[in-house]
Amino acid sequence: MNLNDIDYNAIIKSARLSDEDFADIFIESKISTLLSNEGKRLEKAINGMIQGAGLRLISNKKTYYAYTNNLEENNLINIAKELKEAAAVDINKKDYKNAGFVKSLNFNEKQPKIDFNIIKDIAGVSIDEKLKKVEPAVKYSWEFDKRVVQVNITYSDYRQDVMIINSEGDFVKDFRENLAFLVHTVVSNGERVEVGYESAGGFIGFEFFDKNAPEDIARKALSRALTQLEAPFAPSGTMPVVLSSEAGGTMIHEAIGHGLEADIAGNGLSVYSGKIGEQVASNLITVIDDSSLAGKRGFYRFDDEGTYSGRNVLVENGILKKYMSDRLSNIKYGYELTGNGRRQSYEHVPIVRMSNTMIAPGKSNPEDIIKSVDNGIFVKKMGGGQVNTVTGDFVFDVMEGYVIKNGVAGEAVSGATLMGNGPEILQNIDMVANDLGFGIGTCGKDGQGVPVADAQPTLRIPSIIVGGKNSK
Repeated sequence: MNLNDIDYNAIIKSARLSDEDFADIFIESKISTLLSNEGKRLEKAINGMIQGAGLRLISNKKTYYAYTNNLEENNLINIAKELKEAAAVDINKKDYKNAGFVKSLNFNEKQPKIDFNIIKDIAGVSIDEKLKKVEPAVKYSWEFDKRVVQVNITYSDYRQDVMIINSEGDFVKDFRENLAFLVHTVVSNGERVEVGYESAGGFIGFEFFDKNAPEDIARKALSRALTQLEAPFAPSGTMPVVLSSEAGGTMIHEAIGHGLEADIAGNGLSVYSGKIGEQVASNLITVIDDSSLAGKRGFYRFDDEGTYSGRNVLVENGILKKYMSDRLSNIKYGYELTGNGRRQSYEHVPIVRMSNTMIAPGKSNPEDIIKSVDNGIFVKKMGGGQVNTVTGDFVFDVMEGYVIKNGVAGEAVSGATLMGNGPEILQNIDMVANDLGFGIGTCGKDGQGVPVADAQPTLRIPSIIVGGKNSK
């Protein structure tokens, strides 16, 4: 089947009740690989391929969505008509079949404003070659130290080709290529069990391994686990905390990122709802979501609605400037369209999602920030966490942390957690360094996941609750 021969105009027209409605088609072809090694055994080796289309109608500020793996033109037209019928029933419009007044469209193919070359397309790499990248990480993890009790290594990649056509006359062709390598190591001395985790990857082909040795990723995970195993438990209490640029950006993603997504903010479910133009953070804090950062895990040329990627300043010097938005929040609330409409696959409706989200670097030196603390905690790597977007309250685990005494980060500690309120913490940050470190992840929301990256500079929180097993 030649997708270029499909009459997309007929499909779009069949979906719309009037020219005020928005309709689009998302066609996807995706190949992927998942290799999972648990213990010393390969547990999963999966090559997959999916192809299909998602059709959407936004009418009267409500979304109607359907998907199919049958890309025959007649089938797509019939689905479009069913979406229109569902919308007509909702508004009790009995003459919905008489849609001849809906204008025809002249589609213009949009060209990307930014490009990124893939050197070694993962589609051309055999599964045996990919397995050979897992083996060195397995070997290193099990042979380096006898206290290792469990190792999970995951290699994943995909090549996704998409076409997006909408009722504004946009026609987009694009491809995305993403690779991730993750190592999760568990160690025990018979009395305690600790874990270490390291992940790397991005919008990149198999050339990723030209600069990232699998055993180096495994080494970082194991080192982190062993450091925690040998460390005393963290002190508890309220104290200064320095977050390293290596911490990974978990806090920015959870403590403020989700709260700046327009679907959440527009529904009044964010602590940042209705606060555009207000001071929501220290004047040292600028928050940016930038999907145009080529090579980063959250990079794309167009979002899943065909909107250009770009650099969006969400908070500037502490002032909330705008929310991340998609087409629906643009229509419902009038928010600026920012290119943050993303979906896991053609089976999922696009929703507002982050891409590469960060706190911008400041002017202080990282070393000076540590020296400024007499008694506190230096967080080198964050673990998992959770946040209440309505209140902003959060709890985060510290995967790798050290006690700061008299301006020096020294003894490692384990079992620390950070507890606080996102808006309060952001208001109180009083030092921001001139460095920047990225972490990668897969962000889950509404039952679907998308690749993202988070980043932050080294920064100081003068007072935050640290949970630990020792009193300060």
